[in-house]
Amino acid sequence: MSDHTDNDQNPQPAPPEAGGPAPAGNRPAQASTGARPPMAAEEVEHRSRMRRYASMARRAVVLLVSLTVLVGVIYPLFITGIGAAFFHNESTGSLVVQNGAVVGSQLIGQSFSDPRYFWSRPSATATYAYNADASGGSNLGPTNPALLKAIAQRVAALKAADPGSTGPVPIDLVTSSGSGLDPDISPAAAEYQVARVARARGLSVGAVRTLVQKYTSGRQLGFLGEPRVNVLELNLALDALQK
Repeated sequence: MSDHTDNDQNPQPAPPEAGGPAPAGNRPAQASTGARPPMAAEEVEHRSRMRRYASMARRAVVLLVSLTVLVGVIYPLFITGIGAAFFHNESTGSLVVQNGAVVGSQLIGQSFSDPRYFWSRPSATATYAYNADASGGSNLGPTNPALLKAIAQRVAALKAADPGSTGPVPIDLVTSSGSGLDPDISPAAAEYQVARVARARGLSVGAVRTLVQKYTSGRQLGFLGEPRVNVLELNLALDALQK
């Protein structure tokens, strides 16, 4: 009778059902490992996207620096070196030097008004004729009264400088070029002035004409452009002829 009474007073816990949770008192304690909880899918995607952005930014910076050095430093130095080595005169401005001093450029014309010199074609650059800082034409149409008046004045000046000349005035002696810096005149324009220059210098017409022919350049590559005479070089040769 006492055994039955003890069992009633101290009941044993019922065994857990299969698959059910264990009683709290019987659960094993979990060891603390310090592991982070798994990240949410959005956080994983955000970090992956930021890593891609950082990688693209690094590549962009490397590309920018590389191209800047290549086309901003290496290429200009390379081209400058080639120009200085193989085209020294052209790369320095095609300068004309006389007695150790620069007197002009083969590429930019100069104004001459003395009868002893061959005259260049007119220049319409701003401020003064043959202003290399303001290249440009007159922008006057062929029927513009201002252009017609200017041409008439230039023809009168040429006739006054050489009254004995009765031939037609070449068109390039009374019209400016599109750039306003043309250093050349046509052989016809040079021939028109031969008699005046010869008389002013006390030279024979034949001697002056021979000098013009010497400084007449033909067409480039035989078919590009027109024959031309560089006025500055021709006038310098005239001065050298009489020294």
